Amino acid sequence: MRDVIDELDRRYRAGEAVGLGTVVATFSSSPRDPGAAMIVAEDGTVTGSVSGGCVEGAVYETAQEVLGERTPVLQRYGFSDEDAFAVGLTCGGIIDIFVERVDTAGFAELRDAIDAVRDEVPVAIATVTEHPDPEVLGRHMLVFEDSVTGSLGSQRIDDAVTDDARGLLDSGRTGSLHYGPDGQRRGEGLSVFVNVFQPPPRLLVFGAIDFAAAMARIGSFLGYRVTVCDARAVFATATRFPDADEVVVDWPHRYLEAEAEAGRVDKRTIVTVLTHDPKFDVPLLEVALRLDLAYVGAMGSRRTHDDRLDRLREVGMTGAELARLSSPIGLDLGARTPEETAVAIAAEIIQLHWGAPGVRLTHTTGSIHGA
Repeated sequence: MRDVIDELDRRYRAGEAVGLGTVVATFSSSPRDPGAAMIVAEDGTVTGSVSGGCVEGAVYETAQEVLGERTPVLQRYGFSDEDAFAVGLTCGGIIDIFVERVDTAGFAELRDAIDAVRDEVPVAIATVTEHPDPEVLGRHMLVFEDSVTGSLGSQRIDDAVTDDARGLLDSGRTGSLHYGPDGQRRGEGLSVFVNVFQPPPRLLVFGAIDFAAAMARIGSFLGYRVTVCDARAVFATATRFPDADEVVVDWPHRYLEAEAEAGRVDKRTIVTVLTHDPKFDVPLLEVALRLDLAYVGAMGSRRTHDDRLDRLREVGMTGAELARLSSPIGLDLGARTPEETAVAIAAEIIQLHWGAPGVRLTHTTGSIHGA
């Protein structure tokens, strides 16, 4: 929903109703992940996408019906070999899409949810997508780290979903939960989609060079909150890095230490060290490799890499700590330019995140997007 939130908010605050289609479950090689959304306004305007074009037409029709009838619909779309004209996914995957009418009367909690997302306050939006009682279908509840707004129908349901939604919120995962009709842990009949919104993960780019500008650009494109940091004020300027969310003038290791102490880096944080200068690199990596971060990579030649490892060993870094370092940084794509290098670094970050082998798809078999 994040990609349609501005248009959804505008329509909502203007008192307009929209049909909101949300991917709530995927199977096999689906084109979009759970949480992908599309809205259809009463004037027919469409914003967002749920499948990259495969079933948008069908969802558009369903959304118009839901706008008029006000009854939510859970629709499954798959691939049909028997009927070439069936609405489905050409990729062979399966997606479940929940389509609901959204307005101020039926979703009073939405404004608080949008404000939380914009203020970077972690929040999970829980929506009932399946239930034997039509009156319960489509109910919403907001789950924060320390509070809850709204109700899904009963205290037992609310308590069960709150506990599980906070688990998803802590891990940053969006997904569906399943219970008995009254929230029984072992049962069927109630499905709740939990759309998790965490603040964007951080990308810390150290070294105010041309490669950093390209890295900031691709990091922003991938949805990271990008910080460029360098101790040299003449190079670390907002003008040189327009795609960064912030540009900081400070010694890299000192800045990272302060951010860690303030709790502003976490296990989703990416650190790229592009300075290839020992007086910056070694103190910075000594800090970074001892933090629980998603990725720490450092630029440099093989000779620079070997020298860097020697220096890090001299300051007491262990073999296990050094094993966390991606150096030389990036996948071997034959990159030459700063832009190509940024793509190679981003490719390694994505590959490690998903645990993929990083080989050409034409040389593989099976599901493209994994199980």
